[in-house]
Order: sequence, then C-alpha cells, then structure tokens
Amino acid sequence: MSELGNEPNQNESNPAGAGTENRATPPAAAESKRVSRARVLGMAVAAIVVVVGLYVINRRWIALAPATLRQAQAKSNSNHPLAPGFTLTDIFGNRLSLSDYKGKVVMLDFWATWCGPCRIEIPGFVELQSRYRDQGFTIIGISLDDSAEPVMEFYKQFNMNYPVAVGNDSLGALYGGIFGMPTTFMIGRDGRVYSKHVGATHVDVFEEEVKMLIAAKPSDEVSEQIKAESNPEVPGVDISHLSAEQLAQFKKELGSQQCTCGCNLNLLKCRHDDRACAVSRRAAHEILKKEYAGSQHI
Repeated sequence: MSELGNEPNQNESNPAGAGTENRATPPAAAESKRVSRARVLGMAVAAIVVVVGLYVINRRWIALAPATLRQAQAKSNSNHPLAPGFTLTDIFGNRLSLSDYKGKVVMLDFWATWCGPCRIEIPGFVELQSRYRDQGFTIIGISLDDSAEPVMEFYKQFNMNYPVAVGNDSLGALYGGIFGMPTTFMIGRDGRVYSKHVGATHVDVFEEEVKMLIAAKPSDEVSEQIKAESNPEVPGVDISHLSAEQLAQFKKELGSQQCTCGCNLNLLKCRHDDRACAVSRRAAHEILKKEYAGSQHI
C-alpha cells in the first residue's frame, strides 16, 4: 500500500518535469532569437542614422540653397530693395544711424527682452559679432521694449557687443511692419535687403549669409542710390548737388503738389511717409530734372 501510495506522487512530479522540459528553449532556437533581435536592433539603429543624416543634409540645404540663390541674384540689384534709413539714440545715449554703416554688412534685428526666441538667438549673435566685426560686419539690435531700462539690464546680462537702440512702430513700418519677433534683415554692403527671417533662426543660416555678403563689394551706382535713399530731407531722391537755397525751393515745390497715388498727401509728405511709393518718387525726380537740370549744382 505504501509503495502504491508513493507512485502517484512520482507520477505527479513527472508531468511537471516533462512540461518544464517541453517549455525549455533549445540552444539553437535561443541563439536564433538572439540573432533575430540583434538584426532588428541593427536595422532600427540604421534607420535612425539615415533619418538623422537626411535631417542634417536638409538643414544644410536650407542654409546654403537660399544663400547660393541670393548670390546669383545679387548681380541684379533690382531684386533687392534698399534698406530704409533711420537715425535713433542707442541705449547709451549715442547717435545710431544706418547710414553710418554704409559699405558694411548689417544684420538688423528687431527683438524684445520678453521674447523667448530672441533670448535664444542673441548668444549666437554675440559670437557672430566677435567673429566677423573686423571683416566689415555689424549687428544692430532694435528693441521693441517700452523703455530702455530692461534693455540695458539685458544687454549687460548677455554681454551684448553690438549697438542696440529702442525702436518703435514707425521704424518697423519702414521695413514692412514687424508682425512677429524676432524679425531679422540681412543688409548687404550695397545697402540692399537680401533676406528676412521671422522667428528664431539657427545661427548657421545667418553665418552663411554673412560670409556671402561680406564677399560682395558695393558699386558706385548703388552707393549713390544709398545716399539718395537715406537722406532725411527728400527720401529716395539724390539732393546732394543742390545748394541750401535750391533744396528749400525744391521742398517747397514738392509740398505744393499733390501725390496721385491715392494717399491724399503732398509729394514731400508722401516721400516721408511711404518711401516705397513709386509715384511720388518719380514725380520728385521729374521736378528735380526739369527745374534744376541747368544748375551748376546738378
């Protein structure tokens, strides 16, 4: 009885043992699984490398393609408008005028201390200024803060090394309006706007453009156009050869004639309020040529 009683116990343990043996993975199968997992992992890593590589190439193309295109377009100045001139007082009380940087590459940055993307960009701008300042490049920061106090504090905190002034909506309007910050314009040696960036942009993109624009040289013709565009008396018209009396008479005549562009302003007022107006510009040139063509100052 006792032996018979022990047999069921052995039989109960045997099936368990047999089940364990059946569930155990043979060495060859285990090795096959490991190889399969390694292959899947390798394929995943390869896919990640490809994706990252394509991303880097795409970023590089985004940076280089526009610069290359602009370099080709630079031969035709009509593709790029002249940057509107302005004069402000910087945060240290010094005069800051765009015309003072004629012949240089200028990166004009509209920003604010409370703008998160602006704060991200500025350390890179500080590096660009240090790297290319001696090659004819400068950054001009136009803060759209309400006052200079927070700008001064920010300037010191971020070790900014380029001129900064507090701007206003009127200045922004000259550049087509600032509808998002940061908004950055790249201005070539010839005083023309070659690109506009709205929102945070990688510093590598700016650097490629800076190097391309530094390599360009302004022509005499364009320099004259810059002079005409930036003069505060009659914007967009070369008045450098007029005497003081002639200039006063010229302005008086412009003030007496209505602009026909639909602005309901006289020609002089339209030139000041809308420098892009081709109607007032053409009319001013015609008056200048007609009335002062025989002058020794023309």
